[in-house]
Amino acid sequence: MDRGEVQLGVGERKKNTKTQRKRGAEWVEREAEIGKKERRREEEKNPRKPVKMTNTLEAEMQDGEEECLAEEVLRMSVDDITSRTRLLDNEVKIMRSELLRIQHELQSQRDKIKENTEKIKVNKTLPYLVSNVIELLDVDPDELGVEEDGANVDLDSQRKGKCAVIKTSTRQTYFLPVIGLVEPEKLKPGDLVGVNKDSYLVLEELPAEYDSRVKAMEVDARPTEQYTDIGGLDKQIHELVEAVVLPMTHKEKFQNIGIKPPKGALLYGPPGTGKTLLARACAAQTNSTFLKLAGPQLVQMFIGDGAKLVRDAFALAKEKSPAIIFIDELDAIGTKRFDSEKAGDREVQRTMLELLNQLDGFSSSDDIKVIAATNRVDILDPALLRSGRLDRKIEFPAPTEEARARIMQIHSRKMNISGEVNFDELARSTDDFNGAQCKAVCVEAGMIALRREATIVTHEDFMDAIMEVQAKKKQVLNYYA
Repeated sequence: MDRGEVQLGVGERKKNTKTQRKRGAEWVEREAEIGKKERRREEEKNPRKPVKMTNTLEAEMQDGEEECLAEEVLRMSVDDITSRTRLLDNEVKIMRSELLRIQHELQSQRDKIKENTEKIKVNKTLPYLVSNVIELLDVDPDELGVEEDGANVDLDSQRKGKCAVIKTSTRQTYFLPVIGLVEPEKLKPGDLVGVNKDSYLVLEELPAEYDSRVKAMEVDARPTEQYTDIGGLDKQIHELVEAVVLPMTHKEKFQNIGIKPPKGALLYGPPGTGKTLLARACAAQTNSTFLKLAGPQLVQMFIGDGAKLVRDAFALAKEKSPAIIFIDELDAIGTKRFDSEKAGDREVQRTMLELLNQLDGFSSSDDIKVIAATNRVDILDPALLRSGRLDRKIEFPAPTEEARARIMQIHSRKMNISGEVNFDELARSTDDFNGAQCKAVCVEAGMIALRREATIVTHEDFMDAIMEVQAKKKQVLNYYA
């Protein structure tokens, strides 16, 4: 082979190589165009939100990667591109099969979640079985040395964590290795829970159980009385504020001095002198829950029933603290103890002993204050009157002449009265009247004005009302004489 033929062969090979590269580049461009068209179709079917570049640096990096990839493809031969394409097709097939498998697993998990949700919904249907938590245990099988060989392996014995012992309302005790739907950290011994009647799993934490009679004693609406609605009791208001209101609203003052505030106060005095009214005004000033207990309500027929009412009342006050417990007519259960063979007398004394126990049970730092009222302080047991229980004793005497005038002015504020009404003269005419009777005078004066179809209450109406109330007072005194 001569030299010309060799050069001709080399030239043809170079020409063929250039042609192959040109064809490969054209093939790559066609494949890229086909890929772009397919991507456009997919985006039209499933439009995606455009990915926003966080900064120009990411955009420059992506452009650089595309240029490097294009240069790499141009340097490759047709066989290399074909093999690379086959590898990519295989990877796409593998990824699609993996995607199908993951979608199948996801669907199966969704079905399980739906099934378990339906089971929980069925298990949580009422009625629950009411139970009490007796004890909470920390179980660790490694410390207990529990070892089981073979196929008989108790999974419950291998569990770690909190377990519970409950006692149902049917007087049966159960151990729960799995507590249920309530977090163990939220439970404590003595809590009331609702459990499933078949599996005994704890489904819900129930509110504390209180006697319905105690719940009825809670005054739902906040008291609206103010100290300005009370006339002639400035000294008593000041003493009650120091004993009850100040420890609840300004604890730091007592802590700075280093003294313990009083636990409660005893209001004593004749009927109708404003004891209950002042207690309600005190509760309104502290924004506290007001529990009104009457002494006769605590006297029950069955043994231990009255003591249970006292316990539940103090437990409810502790839950709804700050709270004020007002015990009216304390002499119904707080009389002096004496030897008696009657079961009723002994039950009253047991109720009083429970009250003494509760007064000693809560500390003076708790946001619970006790206000007791009576008009027979002379018959109360000395144990109730000692310091440390009802520390502050506040006397409510009959109103003075100035106090009676102030009381009638307060109760006639909203009345359409004449300007010639002289409250000082009315106060001099109402000797031996208490606060409630002074209020009755104002109401009776309005009724007299209504009878004569007047729109203004005059001084003569008030004088007639005083005569009317005084006559009723004498009739009552003669009746009970």
